[in-house]
Amino acid sequence: MHKSRLPLRTWFWAAYLVSTFHPGISAKQLQRQLGIGCHETAWAMLHKLRAAMVAPERELLKNEVEIDEFYIGGYEEGLKGGRQHGKKVLCGVAIEVRGRGSGRVRLAVLPDASRSSLLAFAKATTRSGAIVHTDGLQAYRALAKHGYDHRRRTQTAAAPGEQLLPRAHRAISNLKAWMHGTHRGVSPEHLAVYLDEYTFRHNRRGTPMAGFQTLLGLGLAHDPVTYRQIIDQAA
Repeated sequence: MHKSRLPLRTWFWAAYLVSTFHPGISAKQLQRQLGIGCHETAWAMLHKLRAAMVAPERELLKNEVEIDEFYIGGYEEGLKGGRQHGKKVLCGVAIEVRGRGSGRVRLAVLPDASRSSLLAFAKATTRSGAIVHTDGLQAYRALAKHGYDHRRRTQTAAAPGEQLLPRAHRAISNLKAWMHGTHRGVSPEHLAVYLDEYTFRHNRRGTPMAGFQTLLGLGLAHDPVTYRQIIDQAA
């Protein structure tokens, strides 16, 4: 909101819509809802609000967690095998196990699926000592040496029709449906902030009004973000 020409009331309405509207809101929808003349203005508003959705010192996931990696991107011809990704972006998901349901989630863009990258993602999202469930990817073996109770399973060891990481896969499926349904796709250079928005929304899905209040509070804890910074971060 720093040095913005828009009224404070418009910013409050934007924060309310982005945090409480169940399917989320695109820049085009926000422009229409608020009567903003320029699409770029609505787009920049959403990016500034997304920049405020990550608490500077948020708590790590704990107790029992599922961790997996996945690709974001559309269909590409000529790719063979599950590990060929073309222009798709590799991401990581970590989600708390709460009975048969899901707790908090963390998402991030990953540089690759190497042991060092997956270990760094685990350390950035999950508290040491937690029970961590993963699939059979060899790179996850390093978790046991770094304070995690690692429980690795392969698909061949699973019962017929059993999903190894049901909460992680459900979160991935919901994320992709949200991106396709609300935003009609996301460019790779801006993907990280959309992951932050989904994380914010998922973790407050039961208390949308608290999400609105939290977003306003978190905005005070971050330095102002300019349009130029948004563009430069994607360069």
